[in-house]
Amino acid sequence: MSTNMIHDRLKSLGIELPPVGAPAAAYVMAATSGNTIYLSGHIAKRDGKPWVGKLGLDMDTETGKSAARSIAIDLMATLQNHLGSLDKVKRIVKVMGLVNSTDTFTEQHLVVNGCSELLLEVFGDAGKHARSAFGVAQIPLGACVEIELIAEI
Repeated sequence: MSTNMIHDRLKSLGIELPPVGAPAAAYVMAATSGNTIYLSGHIAKRDGKPWVGKLGLDMDTETGKSAARSIAIDLMATLQNHLGSLDKVKRIVKVMGLVNSTDTFTEQHLVVNGCSELLLEVFGDAGKHARSAFGVAQIPLGACVEIELIAEI
């Protein structure tokens, strides 16, 4: 898929990639080894601040799914920034989602679908990926969702 096709797809979805965030600790946002790029976990943000919440307590599945979708946009911005263009992405290989949730919440997989579905919309077949979704007791800064990504370039 060419950059113009991806750009056009993003535009048709009403998505403009935001500026890339800086690491919050001693790590980098993206690291390449061979033909694989590893993106650090990105937390959900709303209005530029951590999107705070706990699924099953003060946030429902659909809101969590929206938060995960917003992370997909940030992940694509990091990919574009690191690679120069999204057309260098041959395939999204793996997505791992951490969902800040109560011990009785069991819809982590549905929350992380917010990210997975957008990657499929943007990258088509190249967006099909393996995935894990976990419920965790807490995420840095109280964010509701954190997602990391591995892609082939």
